[in-house]
Amino acid sequence: MPLRPAGWILCCAALLSACGEQRPTPAANKLTVAAAANLTDVFAEVGGRFIAKTGVDVIFSYGPTTALAQQIENGAPFDLFAAADTEHVDALISSRKLTGDSRAIYALGELALWVPNSERLGIRDLQDLAKQQVRFISIAQPALAPYGQASIEVLKNAGLWNATQPKLVYANSISMAKQMAVSGNADVAFTAYSLVLRDRGIVIKVDPSLYRPIKQALAIVAASERVNEAKQFRSFLLGSEGRTILAEHGYLLP
Repeated sequence: MPLRPAGWILCCAALLSACGEQRPTPAANKLTVAAAANLTDVFAEVGGRFIAKTGVDVIFSYGPTTALAQQIENGAPFDLFAAADTEHVDALISSRKLTGDSRAIYALGELALWVPNSERLGIRDLQDLAKQQVRFISIAQPALAPYGQASIEVLKNAGLWNATQPKLVYANSISMAKQMAVSGNADVAFTAYSLVLRDRGIVIKVDPSLYRPIKQALAIVAASERVNEAKQFRSFLLGSEGRTILAEHGYLLP
């Protein structure tokens, strides 16, 4: 599908930016977690609580799930992978890059439509995306991000694909899709509910029947030199405190 020039520029800029940000630098005595971009806000709190409870320092490298999975396949020095789907985790387990016995589904993601300037656009539901005043709709690249795949499913299942396809602009991750709306390069954004539930504007939670469940899985990297610390983080996230934080940030619990 051809993109309008503005979409190409935004997409290319985002991809170039991602290429410079995603490769982690090993940090001595720090647990390094590869985390899907939708986890940016929630893992900021998880990380602080985890450090306070265990004394284990942790750093997060955020990005699109597909890009992070490729880096793990290529030997990037991560200790644990928290993805936005199950498919990439399972593929890495099959290639023995992740340990199968550490696999767990830690959350179910929710997709939302975010309208930062709702008064001007008058958007109240999905069908309003077909309105003429909606010029650009940002979504994550479906080839890179499960939330982007879900956004496409929603538009097709809601009967909006033909009306909205020419308006789509693509970001390399779900957080960049949100940023396009923040900057005014898009009028609305499909993004993770967890990233916008406390933001200004209108947040419309998408009917989950319009897209396949976004099951988010994690597993420990087989080559990790900090397996014990990775197990501690896994236990924290799957435990009562971690689950409470996830729920408070807009995730459903498995």
